[in-house]
Amino acid sequence: MPYDFRYDVVDGVATITLDRPEVLNALTLQIYAQLRDLFAALPSDERVRAVVITGAGRGFCSGGDVHTIIGTMLERGVKEHLEFCRMTGALVASMRLLDKPIIAAINGTAAGAGAVIALAADLRLMAEGATIAFLFTRVGLTGADMGAAYLLPRLIGQARAAELLLFGDALDAITAERYGLVNRVLPPADLLPTAQTWARRLADGPTLAQGMTKRMLTNEWNMDLLSAIEAEAQAQALLMMAEDHRAFYEAFQAKERPVFRGR
Repeated sequence: MPYDFRYDVVDGVATITLDRPEVLNALTLQIYAQLRDLFAALPSDERVRAVVITGAGRGFCSGGDVHTIIGTMLERGVKEHLEFCRMTGALVASMRLLDKPIIAAINGTAAGAGAVIALAADLRLMAEGATIAFLFTRVGLTGADMGAAYLLPRLIGQARAAELLLFGDALDAITAERYGLVNRVLPPADLLPTAQTWARRLADGPTLAQGMTKRMLTNEWNMDLLSAIEAEAQAQALLMMAEDHRAFYEAFQAKERPVFRGR
């Protein structure tokens, strides 16, 4: 289907490029819905084994478009506002529930919803000079939006999450890395090639094992220690019986490189 962003799949890696550079890739209602539907469909798309999301031009994503979303929504009622907020949250839910790794390549400004989309990825690479801001309170909205108040404290701790969500200030790339919000800070020219290299490595790897790892990382947030240990025992027992684990053993015996098939 046609999208209001660029979407390519090459050798198992899907690349989403938000493509409204004149407004720092601000999201419209249609783009929100398209992203939600795309991520909801990706579990059954066997062509895709890893995902990269980035932006065109100077921005990653500046959040919701002021005119086409904020201006439009102010004319609507409570029911329509709730439907919209549930739709944006469904996008994040689909990203977190996807059993395929997602890499956010933050090439420039990531603000508001753009910051939460980056937060919902599994790995984040950030260009030198880029910024990230959970700026909801600065426009009179709660900083708890699209799952930000759930995801951010688990990534960087409660105190720093409270600071970012209450003040809405922008973080530079070096501070974001120091906080643990991003995995690497890179020169702009190296950002997308590195993201693609990481994604290709994941796509060529044991994707069943990666999917289980992502699932367990999310599920164990709300478990006590004994429940987590038992859940990991069950998950690992399943993976020990998978074809990819046998492929590793047979390749080890033959002194060859294993070929993983995600089974």
